[in-house]
Amino acid sequence: MLTLCKENDLRVMNVKIDDDLLSVDLMDGRTISVPVAWYPRLASGTSEQRNHWELSSAGHGIHWPDLDEDLSTEGLLRGAKGVGDPPHHN
Repeated sequence: MLTLCKENDLRVMNVKIDDDLLSVDLMDGRTISVPVAWYPRLASGTSEQRNHWELSSAGHGIHWPDLDEDLSTEGLLRGAKGVGDPPHHN
């Protein structure tokens, strides 16, 4: 018998990112994978900058302090693409 949960746990468990793909593992067992190209700030960052992320919004978001980028699990699930220009480096 299949039992459905009333609420899925959309909190971030882990983030993997390379030059092409952002993959976010959720606490409920799902993985969301999207092209890095959808997010200009992430796409323009170095590997070190992209891998320096932290949880935000009680685990429902991801923040990249070096790139001034914030993504939510809800937005990732909706397929929302990033807006704005990459950060300018002095």
